[in-house]
Amino acid sequence: MLMFGATLPVMDPFQYNIVDNVLSLTVATMGAAAIFFFAARATVASKYQPALMVSGLVVAIACYHYFMIRISWQGAYTFSEGNYVPSGKSFNDFYRYADWILTVPLLMVELVTVMALSKELSRPLLTKLVIAAALMIGLGYPGEITENWSTLMFFGIASTLPFLFILFVLWVELGKAIQTQPPAVQSLLTICRFVILITWAFYPIAYAIRGDSLPNAVPGIIPEKSAWGVVGTQVGYSIADITAKAGFGLLIYYIARTKSELLAAGEKPETAPATA
Repeated sequence: MLMFGATLPVMDPFQYNIVDNVLSLTVATMGAAAIFFFAARATVASKYQPALMVSGLVVAIACYHYFMIRISWQGAYTFSEGNYVPSGKSFNDFYRYADWILTVPLLMVELVTVMALSKELSRPLLTKLVIAAALMIGLGYPGEITENWSTLMFFGIASTLPFLFILFVLWVELGKAIQTQPPAVQSLLTICRFVILITWAFYPIAYAIRGDSLPNAVPGIIPEKSAWGVVGTQVGYSIADITAKAGFGLLIYYIARTKSELLAAGEKPETAPATA
């Protein structure tokens, strides 16, 4: 299991520092984003402040977990004879899944909350999205910690099914609710959906790259554990998290600001759906 330093591959300084520097960048980005979102609540109408509170919580949680991931990464290696070799201490990558199981459902809460839908519309949407998001993360974890290629692929495919359901809800059911929003907000919400689609697509790619780090994952093709497989996974997950959390949160902020400005101008930021 990659969580145990003894099975990690030897890395040259370039490979090791890529991961370490990207983890450092992620900690800084999440921390700065948390400060911004918490402070920005004062710039939007009270009905949209909960969305920014959730945005701040998402990146604050991620900042903590990435801080712990970086500490664990540094402890899992020691420099010896020009390379970084496993120290024997564990690399606890479970911090990443602990983060996702909390923050991914909260990302769905951000999106629905900033739309300020009626309880009749928001509750069923949130229930579906949050449960699907939790299933997606839960089903992906067994594949993340395995050293068997078939097991990794099985749980990778299994975790993709809730992801496809989330996309269905976002494009079909939530798409109807988006039509109740002002034109300027509709375009931003459309961007939000595409950010989720594109950034979340990076996760299965990074997940599959990890297969390259499995010992004898594909006999005759991948004969031994590859350092680049580990690097690709850690960097891929980090970049995707920055975009999916801090970047997504900025879109939520712009939506809240736009709707607050409409409210201040005496306009109605939300209208009732035609079926209501």
